Amino acid sequence: MRSFSKLAAIVLLAPLAFAAPTKELELVKRQIDTSTHCGQWDSITAGQYTLFLDQWGLSGASSGSDCASITSLSGTTIAWKNTWTWVGGTGVKSYTNSGLNKQLSAISSIPSTWKWSQSNSGTVVANVAYDLFTSSSSGGSAQNEIMIWLANYNAGPISAVYNSDGTPQPKASNISLGGRTWSALT
Repeated sequence: MRSFSKLAAIVLLAPLAFAAPTKELELVKRQIDTSTHCGQWDSITAGQYTLFLDQWGLSGASSGSDCASITSLSGTTIAWKNTWTWVGGTGVKSYTNSGLNKQLSAISSIPSTWKWSQSNSGTVVANVAYDLFTSSSSGGSAQNEIMIWLANYNAGPISAVYNSDGTPQPKASNISLGGRTWSALT
């Protein structure tokens, strides 16, 4: 009779034991900071990622703001929303970006999907890009920048060398990679 009671207790408690990880995962998901951040140097950490609001050029605008929030984190997938309005001035005002602090040799791929929309009531100067910074040590200061532009709204491209007519001078042109044609600028 005693062994039947133990067996019955185990059978009755087993579903609760298997449900525990699900509750734990739901709790972790709820703990992600999804509030809106608008500070010049705000950062939000979620899992292995950090979302940065880099508003380093905001003093070049006569008015405006840049706000962002993380909308989800699932496994190794992060999503965020960014809204901005800048008026006046020239040059870059801000760029919201996500950082992955890992040694380059530890990264074999960074699968990603981009979805963005743009709505405005005037001329926009913006881009959508991968902007990779490398360092000689994990967590060290940026020493090199690799920028891959996926969308260009009257913004450039930027270069260290320009032709006499003001157009950027590519280091290499017509590079075929991933079914697209690219130019490399320095």
